Amino acid sequence: MPRLRRSAEGERRLGGFTSPEVRRRYLAAYDAAMALMPIPDEIRDLPTAYGTVRVYYYAPTTREARAHAPLVLLPGTRSGAPVFADNLAGLRECAPVYVLDLLGEPGRSVQTAPIASAADQAAWLHEVLRTLPERRFHLCGLSIGGWTAVNCALASEESIASLVLVEPVNVFAGLSWQVDLRSIPASVRWFPKAWRETFSSWSAGGVPVEDEPVGRMIEAGMQAYDVRQPAIARIPARRLGGITVPVLVLVAGDSPMHRAEAVARTARAELQHGTVRVYPGASHAINGEFPERIAEDVRVFLPE
Repeated sequence: MPRLRRSAEGERRLGGFTSPEVRRRYLAAYDAAMALMPIPDEIRDLPTAYGTVRVYYYAPTTREARAHAPLVLLPGTRSGAPVFADNLAGLRECAPVYVLDLLGEPGRSVQTAPIASAADQAAWLHEVLRTLPERRFHLCGLSIGGWTAVNCALASEESIASLVLVEPVNVFAGLSWQVDLRSIPASVRWFPKAWRETFSSWSAGGVPVEDEPVGRMIEAGMQAYDVRQPAIARIPARRLGGITVPVLVLVAGDSPMHRAEAVARTARAELQHGTVRVYPGASHAINGEFPERIAEDVRVFLPE
């Protein structure tokens, strides 16, 4: 297929790897992290108006799970599908599972058109849901993936059966001042690798990441990929009441990203059908710290 010609301005607005060399480095780290995942039952590259989205499908492992609509897992920023390596075994006992690489972020999804607004961010995800064979889905987002799920539901609840929000950022509370301060050196690609690893370790409660495959993937994504879409804006609390589907919110008690009590308080006050669970002692890396507990909370929560 011939490539569409774009203006210099259009190219500048597309997210992508900064060079073939760093792309190879990132994908090597991505593949090493993917090796921690079960072998997918199916791999799809789904076209949307904004680019091609990589989707991995994992069949359910219990009879009860086959009765549920699929979970669609949305990773955080500068990450990718392998961030859910610890969660798949438990979640496949709850429902069929799709795992996406976010469009406009590091991974095997490929952005081909500008993502210029929250409406665009919702549009590409709705296109993916409409392409998949099932009619209803439980969107499960981690960190910025949680914001992505809420943003999608606020645009339209078509195809959405429920939301599972794991440490969502800029949804129920703003980011802490430490995030802005510590993320500056981590976001500059030519700053030392150790500075990016320090930020990742801080967000994970001080756990070293340099020898851990998913941590190496995230660090490589910070260095390799140029994100070209608007920074996510805090969702106004008044809009949260417009969500009519059930919502499960899982909050890390010791998250450095925001104040856990503020997140829990707003979620309980604003959501029509919200269930909130606070995990004492958990960091922002809650999905890797408490995978069994998360799977059990999801199993109990999922609407019939």
